Amino acid sequence: MTGSEVSPSFRLAYVPGVTPTKWVRIWNERLPDVPLTLVAVPAAEAPALLRDGGADAGFVRLPVDGTDLSAIPLYTEQTVVVIPKDHVAAAVDEVSLAELADDIVLHPLDDTLGWEQLPGRPAIERPATTEDAVELVAAGVGVLVVPQSLARLHHRKDLTYRPLSDAPESRIALSWPEDRTTDLVEDFIGIVRGRTVNSSRGRSAAPAEQPKPKSKRTESGGTRHKTAAGASAGKNPRGGSGGAKGAKGGVRGAKGASGAKRGKPRRRP
Repeated sequence: MTGSEVSPSFRLAYVPGVTPTKWVRIWNERLPDVPLTLVAVPAAEAPALLRDGGADAGFVRLPVDGTDLSAIPLYTEQTVVVIPKDHVAAAVDEVSLAELADDIVLHPLDDTLGWEQLPGRPAIERPATTEDAVELVAAGVGVLVVPQSLARLHHRKDLTYRPLSDAPESRIALSWPEDRTTDLVEDFIGIVRGRTVNSSRGRSAAPAEQPKPKSKRTESGGTRHKTAAGASAGKNPRGGSGGAKGAKGGVRGAKGASGAKRGKPRRRP
């Protein structure tokens, strides 16, 4: 490598709640010479980070604004309500939005759910972050509705959460700048989509095996077989060079010749 060449690397952004460990492990197994750097980014700032070149690709929450970013939806998260352990809803397995009508439902500024209408009663102020909202839930100020991964991320021993029915859901996607779909981006797309190392798609995939010219060998073999049959027929003393059918005719012809010699012998004078 010359001094002007730069060693390849890959920067992967991820928003809170996403755990990229599995994909990073596969990357390190398949491309051990290309270091992967993780870049944690708030969900609202992820698209701008990708556009500005702060990461080659990233796990984001949909929707992604703009048409310059490509995105592959990966999975949809369960929505839950974070509540104190002594909350009445802690006694049930699932909560509906209607059951939150009397609760103050906190709505942080970094909320990731696209609400058309907020449930429950609004708080006096919006917390700056989901983490701040969790602290307020622990203080008994209200409850919080978030994707399940965020409830796990900010877990506290004095809080619990329950699945929330009929609520908006958050979708996770792999995104990257459309005009910078590099070979390394293609490699990571293949990993996320579950392609094997021998897949025919992706730069790091093993090259597809070229089909063997069976037709030529078959034709050649057929020609050799035909020639051998013709040679065998040509050596048949009873027939001509016309193969099995000709040989059969040759046998009949031989019999006819033999029949001409049969008959009563002539008497010598």
